[in-house]
Amino acid sequence: MGFMTSLSSVPYFTSGKLRALAVAAPQRLPQLPDVPTAAEAGLPGYDSTGWFGVVAPAGTPPAIVQRLSAEISAALNDEHIAAAMRNLGVEPAPSKPEVFEAYIRSETQKWGKVIRQASIRIDQ
Repeated sequence: MGFMTSLSSVPYFTSGKLRALAVAAPQRLPQLPDVPTAAEAGLPGYDSTGWFGVVAPAGTPPAIVQRLSAEISAALNDEHIAAAMRNLGVEPAPSKPEVFEAYIRSETQKWGKVIRQASIRIDQ
């Protein structure tokens, strides 16, 4: 058993070399429509979805942040770019800067709690 990214694993699942038990996302993956989510497989509330985003340095003028956001959203909404990303196992999800900021904060809180509860430490 292992946890893998869809990018590296989908070819093994579709070829039959590996068997997918569940996906760790809240929704089924379009590339693996017959594979249940962790919640559907009996682990309600389980979500360990990887994500990518673009951030700017603190203090970046709001007009620049808004322009970057608009241009990135336009690119992610382009059907050729979106299709290329989906072929790599990445679902484009453009959002407003304030929505992405709230998501980053929620992920930081969620994984910070996991780290504290598991007493995870960095060995130096």
